[in-house]
Amino acid sequence: MDRQQEQQQQPRPPPPQGGGDSYSSLTLFFLVVAVLTMIVMSSASPSTLSNSLSILHQVPEGHVGAYWRGGALLKTITSPGFRFKMPLITHYEPVQVTIQTDQVRDIPCGTKGGVMITFEKIEVVNRLRKDYVYDTLLNYGVQYDNTWIYDKIHHEINQFCSSHSLREVYIDVFDQIDERMKDALQGDCTRYAPGIEIISVRITKPSIPETIRRNFEQMEEERTKVLIAIERQRVVEKEAETKKKMAISEAEKNAGVSKILMEQKLMEKESARRQEEIENQMYLAREKSLADADFYRVIKEAEANKLKLTPQFLELKFIEAIANNTKMFFGEKVPNMVLDQRLLGNYLQQISREGVSGA
Repeated sequence: MDRQQEQQQQPRPPPPQGGGDSYSSLTLFFLVVAVLTMIVMSSASPSTLSNSLSILHQVPEGHVGAYWRGGALLKTITSPGFRFKMPLITHYEPVQVTIQTDQVRDIPCGTKGGVMITFEKIEVVNRLRKDYVYDTLLNYGVQYDNTWIYDKIHHEINQFCSSHSLREVYIDVFDQIDERMKDALQGDCTRYAPGIEIISVRITKPSIPETIRRNFEQMEEERTKVLIAIERQRVVEKEAETKKKMAISEAEKNAGVSKILMEQKLMEKESARRQEEIENQMYLAREKSLADADFYRVIKEAEANKLKLTPQFLELKFIEAIANNTKMFFGEKVPNMVLDQRLLGNYLQQISREGVSGA
């Protein structure tokens, strides 16, 4: 028997008891981890798998971090930045808390008249308040907007269409749908999910059947023609009114100018009348003054002549007249002429004396 066979025949010492138990426990632990890993990998998406396996993760700006452990939502809400979590056991999801726009597409609805129309796109601008992140996720999950925005928009649009006709939805009250949807969404969110704030709703024009759309287009064309005719009539009326106002303004201007000219002529006439009155008054005063002067002169001359009518003065004048007479008279009547002159002088002297005695 050789040496190798002797070694094989020798009995081997048994392994220690403590080392075997620890080895079994470690093997069992790794086996459980492997099973859990396989379960997670088979049921999770690549992003979720990466999220579950990572220890260090980043919460982006405008988001907060929400965590689940064993499927239960934790109350821990983290702010943006780098954070740590336990891999495989703790699951993390970023939740946006800034303003976001959810687009709901292809919403069919039937009007009160039975016409089916489709809203191609409705945009809902909303925001989840940071203080209500835990309550909202606890009640409605990460996809809370599916419940309170996407599904709610479908419900409200169908409710609105079912109570209005096609013309009302497409034309008459289309401008009111935005506010009505906003009020309806915000009312239910305030009651059941107060953390969701609806900021605005934008609705595009719905798609309607082609034949009805052509009818609406024709109606709109006719309406446009009517509006154009009305506007043209208004323009003509405005032009006529403008011309009328211009004519009135021109007439008022001419009347004002005529009035000013008339007032100017009246002022000139008044000025000429006053000037003539002043001239008349001056002439009257001058004539009166001249008449008074003549009257005074005549009176004075009369008085002077009365004083001059004395016998001596008359005789003097008689002698001067005789002396100045260059004519020669011949005949038997010459003495009589001289006598007659003397008799006249005596008569005047007598009258003078009677006047003086009477005075």
